[in-house]
Amino acid sequence: MDIIVLGAAAGGGFPQWNCNCSVCAMARQFPDKAVPRTQSSLAINIDGTGQKWVLLNASPDLRQQINENRQLWPDTTSSRGTGIAGTILTNGDVDHICGLVNLRESQKLNLYATQRILTALSNNTVFDVLNPKFVERHKIMLDEAFMPLDPDGGETNISILPFAVPGKVALYLEDEKSGDNFGSRPEDTIGLEIRSLSTNRKFFYVPGCAAMTPDLANRLRDAELVFFDGTLWRDEEMIDAGVGIKTGKRMGHMSMSGSEGSLAAFANLNIKRKIFVHINNTNPVLIENSDERREAETAGWEISFDGMEIKI
Repeated sequence: MDIIVLGAAAGGGFPQWNCNCSVCAMARQFPDKAVPRTQSSLAINIDGTGQKWVLLNASPDLRQQINENRQLWPDTTSSRGTGIAGTILTNGDVDHICGLVNLRESQKLNLYATQRILTALSNNTVFDVLNPKFVERHKIMLDEAFMPLDPDGGETNISILPFAVPGKVALYLEDEKSGDNFGSRPEDTIGLEIRSLSTNRKFFYVPGCAAMTPDLANRLRDAELVFFDGTLWRDEEMIDAGVGIKTGKRMGHMSMSGSEGSLAAFANLNIKRKIFVHINNTNPVLIENSDERREAETAGWEISFDGMEIKI
């Protein structure tokens, strides 16, 4: 199974357009020491031949990501086409859905999401540019595996199991009258277990997660490969940098460091390969030679980058 990291950064990308924190400043002045990244998305091959791909989330930077990855280019044998068979959404955050509008050119595609996220898309008429004559929307159910189809309805080589993870409803859907969780429900934030039907090898994709629960730890334990939420290094990172007023927990993300962070949470899970994705522009692990980068790598983690290719 072939995997491409199309974008490794969190919302806003890296460097963020209006941010001059020390990490973004480093990316602008010394991009070899803090490599720029676009917003979070993966692509996985679903036919075993490298011809058909499914996107895991649709970043606002999707057009750029397609142009930078030849595997997603149109087939040269026809005047119009794409290697993209569809998109699977793990939440309704802006940085994971806005790229859908790039896929509006009367192209056959499949769109997969929980009912909560499909409803959010239906309630925003801008997404009607995805003509239902061409783009079929599929409801996925928690803990029920499905096979992403090719655009003509043919079977593929991949099985995907969605599962709930601790998280938060998208910012634009928050309801302050609903208590501390702002009306969040299990279908708002999901992870994906992606399995090759030909080899039975699998990996996990969890780009947003607020906490490590016993159930999630048991699900991920002994995994071959996990892509995991790497938004912040410290919970109050954005506040301390003077660029925000929210903690990571308030935004629905667990931090990398600390006793409740992902480095500690994953330490005894015996995962062969661990890769951080969805990395915020303030996170010092984006600086190649930072102490934080060395600490993460010493703990066995990799820091993803745009164009990173993995085969399992």
